[in-house]
Amino acid sequence: MLHQITKLHDKIENADRYPFHIPAIRHLDVLKLNKNVTFFVGENGSGKSTLLEAIAYQCGFHTAGGSRNNQYELAASEARLGDYIRLSWMPKVNHGFFLRAESFFQFANHIDELAKEDPIKAYEPYGGKSLHEQSHGESFLALFQNRFGRRGIYLLDEPEAALSPARQLAFISLIHELQRHAQLIIATHSPILLGYPHADIFHFGDDAIRPMQYEDTEHYQITRRFLENRAMYLRELLDE
Repeated sequence: MLHQITKLHDKIENADRYPFHIPAIRHLDVLKLNKNVTFFVGENGSGKSTLLEAIAYQCGFHTAGGSRNNQYELAASEARLGDYIRLSWMPKVNHGFFLRAESFFQFANHIDELAKEDPIKAYEPYGGKSLHEQSHGESFLALFQNRFGRRGIYLLDEPEAALSPARQLAFISLIHELQRHAQLIIATHSPILLGYPHADIFHFGDDAIRPMQYEDTEHYQITRRFLENRAMYLRELLDE
């Protein structure tokens, strides 16, 4: 299990350049992980995906999405934080997967290329057929259900992007099964996924990365207030 992430301050020559100037990353020292499921939350640009990508880089996963065994060409992020963090394990695991919703299409293309040589071997971990032959939501669930079966660490960047509310609920059940033998770190905006009860939530804010209770997240508070006062919100937003 990955139980600690340490930023290597001494290696950073210019703390004013990207991504070290991001407030949450600037104030990061040591982040301790105590649960098998951890959520990263915060606004776009707050650094949650940057840190998740750096963890993937240190794990040896393809930073555009995939595992240690997936090597394909894609103009992806350079994982600029990756060389400036240290991961502490107990025990060390080598198996896992990094899911990036934004580059999943290219990853599916990569699997199709592998299938030209051995379709059975290539498609078996994804439900037996091309990810492009399934809907976006179906392909995500096929990946989770068929590829995430072994002990390891699974890094998911906004998995809700392809999941309807009903499938997000199904994914919560899948998370619960996976965490029995695996570790998941998930960057998300979904108030549904954040509702999983056996998880730590870390908020990436303007001053630090801080633990937060589910009911204190903006995702929960804004969604709840909107659903309870939809007419009022729409009048203000639409100036009617």
